[in-house]
Amino acid sequence: MVSRSSRPASPFVSLFDRRMHLTCSGLLLLLASCTPPPSEERIVAFVNGRPISQVEFDAEWNELPDATRARYEKEGGKPRLLSEVITRELLLQEARRQGLDQNDQIRDRARRYKERLMLDELLKDRIKTKIELTKEELDAYYDKHARQLLTPLKVRVAVMLLPNYPAAKDLEKQVNQGGDFGKFAQRYSIDTKTKANGGDMGPYRKDLVAPEVDEVIHQLKPGMTSAPIKTEAGYYLVRITALDPEIIQADLATRERLRQELLNEKRQKRFDDVIADIRAKAVVKIADVSRFGAGDVANR
Repeated sequence: MVSRSSRPASPFVSLFDRRMHLTCSGLLLLLASCTPPPSEERIVAFVNGRPISQVEFDAEWNELPDATRARYEKEGGKPRLLSEVITRELLLQEARRQGLDQNDQIRDRARRYKERLMLDELLKDRIKTKIELTKEELDAYYDKHARQLLTPLKVRVAVMLLPNYPAAKDLEKQVNQGGDFGKFAQRYSIDTKTKANGGDMGPYRKDLVAPEVDEVIHQLKPGMTSAPIKTEAGYYLVRITALDPEIIQADLATRERLRQELLNEKRQKRFDDVIADIRAKAVVKIADVSRFGAGDVANR
């Protein structure tokens, strides 16, 4: 018995197989020729036939400020942004359908916005160097506004003025034994300016107290009360305490505000120099100065 696998193939079958192979090969070639070549740019969405490319979408994503991008990542990520891009495209298409892209007012506003962008880019290019402040400049500016700032000695000062040494020495002893400096000052101090406030003079600053007292303040530590200090007015006891954190934070905020003010002054100076340079190379004529008031308008 001859097995099916060993039976010789029919010439007709072999010819049929070859024809089918050629036909299929031809169809495959035809299909391949009809298939459009793969696009070089990936499309992420079509909006009424208008493609939104991956490059276009990635540019939208990369231009987001860091804080905005972080918010998107918490609220849906890139799919959330893509949905908003599609919505914006739909709105733009509707605006064009209504002819708003031909509106003269919108065109004029777009022109002015374009001009502002051009000016920003020009000035950014002309003012390339990063503006920085030296320590000397900043210290000088802080000195100029010293009354707004705390000194490096960040303590609060309280004083008590007594008429004689024995009274001052006795109260020093009582304070060091736990007595309330403020209450003693209200009761016994002869300094009318500070008596009502329990001797409190607020944060330390230069020229706050007499030179003899100021010298002792720099030798004390927060929480300490001085020995009697002899002055022309009498004998002082002085006590210093640490400032509240809120006061120190407020001082840091003031310093940062002053630093930004100085930076803005330097930026304005750089800007003025650039404008002066451009004007120096230009020819500007005002047709009728009287229409704008007195003064050299062209040089402003």
